Amino acid sequence: MRLLAAGLVILTACSVGRPPPDATGEEIYAQLCSNCHGDELEGRIGPSLGPGSEAEAQPDSFLELTILHGRGRMPSFSSTLDASQLERLIVYIREVQGR
Repeated sequence: MRLLAAGLVILTACSVGRPPPDATGEEIYAQLCSNCHGDELEGRIGPSLGPGSEAEAQPDSFLELTILHGRGRMPSFSSTLDASQLERLIVYIREVQGR
């Protein structure tokens, strides 16, 4: 039962549609990522992405693959984001991390 509830939370959190083509990285993060990774990248259902996190130590290619193909409970966003949006999202995450 708890697994089903967790799955429903993840599906609900990720059912937010596509961001506008001209959305900033911050707007994309707020729409697609903040429900699971926190408004300040502090982590919630998903791990922290902010300063001092394991994600900070990973190369951009790791973030790109994870966002596009998913990882663990995280869904794929390959059909949600175009290349430019993906780049803006990663730039935003790196800015918040202080990189």
